[in-house]
Amino acid sequence: MATLQCVVVTPETTVCDEAVDFVALPLFDGEIGLAPQHSPMIGRLNFGELRMLKGGKAVRYYVDGGFVQVADNTVSVLTPRAIAADQIDSGVVREDLTTARTMKANSPELIARRDRIMAQARAQLFVARRSGS
Repeated sequence: MATLQCVVVTPETTVCDEAVDFVALPLFDGEIGLAPQHSPMIGRLNFGELRMLKGGKAVRYYVDGGFVQVADNTVSVLTPRAIAADQIDSGVVREDLTTARTMKANSPELIARRDRIMAQARAQLFVARRSGS
């Protein structure tokens, strides 16, 4: 069976570099699934779940936006932050969400900041819940 090489890179480290059967990513305008021999593309990532299937088993990460490039059976993900699903602390994320809900948001910049923090927290909770953490 053909595989894809999936490489996930943050500014600090290479989080993942392995051969997988399938990759699903949260693009800015919806989720995309990538199988071997996918046509070349570049996309903008949103906050959400990066899911890789390897040998019938799902491996999940939270990605904090960024970009993806697909070329020559390689999926390259550049993101400011990637967290393995089992490393997400749901309690801390819920506190962040509660704090964001009570933030003062009386200007367009503060509203955008609050909404971004809330979207990130919700996406992290979604990934943690899907992984069973």
